[in-house]
Amino acid sequence: MTPHRLLINAYVYGVLIFILAPILVILSMAFSTTEYLTFPPRGFTLRWFGEFFGNSRWMDAAGFSLTIAVVTAVVTAVIATMATYAMVRGAGRLGALFQVTLIGPIVVPHIALAVALYLFFQKVGLSNTVTGYVMAHCVIAMPFAVFTIAAALSSIDRALEDAAMSCGATRFTAFRLVTLPLIMPNVLSGGLFAFILSFDEPVIAFFLAGIRDKTLPRMMFDDIEQNLTPIIPAIAVLLTLLSIAVLIGAGLLRRWAARRARPAAD
Repeated sequence: MTPHRLLINAYVYGVLIFILAPILVILSMAFSTTEYLTFPPRGFTLRWFGEFFGNSRWMDAAGFSLTIAVVTAVVTAVIATMATYAMVRGAGRLGALFQVTLIGPIVVPHIALAVALYLFFQKVGLSNTVTGYVMAHCVIAMPFAVFTIAAALSSIDRALEDAAMSCGATRFTAFRLVTLPLIMPNVLSGGLFAFILSFDEPVIAFFLAGIRDKTLPRMMFDDIEQNLTPIIPAIAVLLTLLSIAVLIGAGLLRRWAARRARPAAD
């Protein structure tokens, strides 16, 4: 192995260690037998996972987050599909402005967005409501869903829809029967990304949460301030596993989309 190649490998492994080290530390703390956070851990126990699933406050917070995340995923997938179709297929002069508006939440700091939503929702009575959470999370998840769906929609020949309409189908029918089935894997992937972004979103939850109904990330912040125990690393491990499951699901959807596109290409 040449020195140049050895240097590149050392750099790659160094970056991987830098990324994975915090996760491995948290993972080890989640199984500690002590009542407080220690590293390296002393002993091995599953107690903190049991306390999480056996505590009604944590379960209520997890259920509240799950409800918001599921609704956000569905609403984001529907709106992002319609918006992406208008952006990709439309040829209006406002197309560029429409595109900037859709992807704008990526460049706007979440803290600024959270403050703006907090002040606005306070005025209209949506603060600490499922509707308010869903609307806020749809805003931050929309760009990722739009990018995912646009990648599939741009690769589909518009002539397929034109052929359907030349046979008597309306534009909506052509979209529903021709285009939508072809982009469905990417629509589902966009929904999955919206789900995971919503489920572990902490900044907006900090501003919109009330006294009773709190999301899981907000509950974790409160517990860190008042009672720092290994239950926090245990929840972090569960959230990491959930993110891995979502990534695997998105990967399977991409493989499904590739298999569906292959016969058409042949």
